[in-house]
Amino acid sequence: MTLITQPRLTRRATLSAAAVAKLAGCASRETASAPPRQSDVDLLNVALGLEYEAIAVYQLGADSKLLQPAVAQVALAFQADHREHAKLLDATIRGLGGRPVEAKDVKEYAFRTDRLTDQAAVLTFAAELEKGAASAYLSTVPVFQNRELAKAAASILGAETQHWSVLRAALGQPPIPGPFIS
Repeated sequence: MTLITQPRLTRRATLSAAAVAKLAGCASRETASAPPRQSDVDLLNVALGLEYEAIAVYQLGADSKLLQPAVAQVALAFQADHREHAKLLDATIRGLGGRPVEAKDVKEYAFRTDRLTDQAAVLTFAAELEKGAASAYLSTVPVFQNRELAKAAASILGAETQHWSVLRAALGQPPIPGPFIS
């Protein structure tokens, strides 16, 4: 990653701005509008933990052998999205001077695997996780002091809702269940 250093920016702010721009999917290299607070790093770590959980869920689904090949491909594509989210959240946390949470082993999560009896159950489980992640990102957007971090969370929120919508459609449910997400 190439960084453009501007005279009034500290190294931390430059790294933060670049990571946030990349995290948000923006081409812009503008500086963040406000310096990060520890609570911003804490929120990012919660998000990172959710991304690690999603990676584990999709691995569990793929390993279950309950998914048809085409469905397994989509699940692994969603897992790849979550890996990218995690990678960028980790880099952003480090760029802000924080310490990122570590990924757990799949076995360390308290997943109700006894409920995963067929493809529909796996997809339902993943859809619930995606809706939960979308709700979590939705709740963080207004809380970030650094508005660039809020934009980044909103960008990831969009991906989570897309995943949720696709999973609902695969389950034969309306992909968009209502005009609002809560």
